[in-house]
Amino acid sequence: MKTFVALAAVLFAASHLLADTPPATATPSGEAKVVEAKPAAPAKKEEKAKVEKEPVIPGTTIARPNGTFLGLEVVGVNFKLSFYDKKKKPMAPDVTRALARWPNTRGSGDNRTVLNPSGNSFMGTKPVIPPFTFNVFLTLLQGDGDEAKAVENYVVPFRG
Repeated sequence: MKTFVALAAVLFAASHLLADTPPATATPSGEAKVVEAKPAAPAKKEEKAKVEKEPVIPGTTIARPNGTFLGLEVVGVNFKLSFYDKKKKPMAPDVTRALARWPNTRGSGDNRTVLNPSGNSFMGTKPVIPPFTFNVFLTLLQGDGDEAKAVENYVVPFRG
């Protein structure tokens, strides 16, 4: 057993030494010439500045037909619906309010809430109880009171 361990240690050390030596190349005269590896050139600062990270929308991202985005997440215990432009930067809502419906995991029927304006987003009023693995039926409304009309509908597989 000791012989086997000693042999394994010698082979490991030899392979480690061989891995650290630069490769040899043959010259036209037949002599072996060692070529030193050059370190990779560092990236220019200008290239780093050009590469911008795409903003990340928190929660579940929903693409809208007009090219903008929605972000649906649970903040605290309520739904929060945020609005983003084509470059995924926050924008003011272009609808009056939203409705959300999702299955009740602790009883029969569905849970429903109205998402009302709160700054540049909409906040729900009914608590969302985990586990957060269900489909949310989202309706965006334009107008107030009885004149409100549904302008967009989404089924969102929410895994928040």
